[in-house]
Amino acid sequence: MKKKREMSLFLACLPILVVIFMALMSVTTWKAAMHTPLMASVITAVLIGLYMGYSWNELEDGLVAGVARALPAIFILMIVGTIIGSWIISGAIPALIYYGLNIINPSIFVPAAALVTGIVSISTGTSFTSIGTIGLALMVMGEGLGFPAHLTAGAVISGAYFGDKLSPLSDTTNLAPAVSGCTLFEHIGHMLYDTIPAFIVASVLYYFIGLQYVSSAATEMASVIAINEGLTESFFIHPILLVLPVITIALAIKKVPAIPALTIVSILGGLFAVVFQQADIGQILRAMTFGFTAETGVAQADNLLSRGGITSMGGTIILLSIATALGGVLEKTGALETILNAIMKKVKNTGHLLLSTLLSGLAIAFATGAQLLAIVLPARMFVPAYKERGLHVKNLSRAAEAAGTVGINLVPWSVPAVFAYNVLGVNPIHFIPYIFFAHFVILFNAIYGYTGISIAKESTSIPPSSGKGASV
Repeated sequence: MKKKREMSLFLACLPILVVIFMALMSVTTWKAAMHTPLMASVITAVLIGLYMGYSWNELEDGLVAGVARALPAIFILMIVGTIIGSWIISGAIPALIYYGLNIINPSIFVPAAALVTGIVSISTGTSFTSIGTIGLALMVMGEGLGFPAHLTAGAVISGAYFGDKLSPLSDTTNLAPAVSGCTLFEHIGHMLYDTIPAFIVASVLYYFIGLQYVSSAATEMASVIAINEGLTESFFIHPILLVLPVITIALAIKKVPAIPALTIVSILGGLFAVVFQQADIGQILRAMTFGFTAETGVAQADNLLSRGGITSMGGTIILLSIATALGGVLEKTGALETILNAIMKKVKNTGHLLLSTLLSGLAIAFATGAQLLAIVLPARMFVPAYKERGLHVKNLSRAAEAAGTVGINLVPWSVPAVFAYNVLGVNPIHFIPYIFFAHFVILFNAIYGYTGISIAKESTSIPPSSGKGASV
């Protein structure tokens, strides 16, 4: 076998620098999507791998292994596309908009948007479904009431990931403790220290920022009336349509696995469309495949309700595939191990360790845009360091999820941010400053590391080893 060269820190970081530079240029100057920057990073990583002495077959194995990890998420994205289409044509999302516009007080609309989305997300265990259903409905409500789209989108995303982070049904909430070595409910209980305060602070900010638009919301009643009239003319609106989200929550409570549960919900949306909207099979299948085209006569509603379908998820699925392929190559060549080992050499105390965990997760998030990698790789790497310091590994799982599940939304080219863009219609550059929950979750974890607040100790400290990180 050809002898492998030793990976230098510069070469390990080069693919990450390429994707960050090209992504920033794509956002600010080229106005292109994020697929090409990630492809450029994959090519860079492969060329470095060849230079290091890896064969093409070895690198191809890394690419394939990376994409294979994404397959469950890819299936979920496709099903979510069908759910959005079927829930709109069934009248479920229009009904949520109609009743929401009549119930929610404009003075608390923005924090209420975060809370309602959070309740749905914690019940279902999936941020993508909550953003694509209740989140989309809230966007139409916000437009009708005169709230800026980027503010509403920030609140919706904050709520979605608040719920996703605490839900025992969430895949990422199960993944973080599994990789770190603690139990699910140790992990969830420990996350209350960062999740609840971060969400409270975010909600207070949403309330005061939202107050700036309440007066204009009062003058937008004509828009609200127009939207509701457009909905009632285009759809049969009845409280029975709200049974659909209730069934979704019931399936989650029964712990039905994500893919079967989402498939059931999608099919039920189609049945509701037949029964309540007199839609034919062809219309339903087209809505599930290509998305629904709204014709309410109200531009605000039509722009946001013309959504969904499997094909609408194509760009996000391609992005996810490229991102996980990049992660597979970086892992295969040892680039990520080299970077994380370099970080470990700088760790001097608990505060540095927590901060390093957060920054490592964010670095991988910026490099790959994939939640899975941003959680798994730092969690694997830092387990020995936490044990050496006598720290409970639930501190690690909490920090890994803070950066990997929630913090990744602050990366404009990440899969979650691009998904939200495709569904909510707001550019990530505009909504990222308003995802207050993500900002504060990371901040609270960093503060806890340096102050010792909520940092759990192991009952028995493990004797120090060589001080080096584990192999990824």
